[in-house]
Amino acid sequence: MPVFTLERTVPLSLEEAWRRLTTWSRHGEVVPLTRVTVLTPGPTRVGTEFVARSGLGPLSFDDRMEVTVWQPPLSGEPGLVRLEKRGRVVLGWAELSVHPGPGGRTRVNWQEEIRLRLLPGAADPLISVTANSVFGRAVNKLLRMP
Repeated sequence: MPVFTLERTVPLSLEEAWRRLTTWSRHGEVVPLTRVTVLTPGPTRVGTEFVARSGLGPLSFDDRMEVTVWQPPLSGEPGLVRLEKRGRVVLGWAELSVHPGPGGRTRVNWQEEIRLRLLPGAADPLISVTANSVFGRAVNKLLRMP
């Protein structure tokens, strides 16, 4: 399964970077052809579930996720959220974390393992490059959106 890692350093507080990354509905605003529906009443916690539906018409698929670790940043300490992908097509996990960075900035890490059930392992390099590009742009947009 392909694993990719994104790292950014941003001029935001830990709490603000966390909010921008973990307001799940915002992901649908920055990932092309994707709509996010949160299935569990808020606030986010372990057990929260949401679905990212991507594609057009019959070529759409669901990326169903569940929060399995929820540790928001507190008093300058890092924050970590882990998502398990539990869909019929998309499997794997994602971990998003925020850490104190240089000069009062925040370091953001996004690591994800993604597997598409219908594709052979030979497609892993293409999946990795595509995911890195799509999610890299999404993270950049999320962190810029107020």
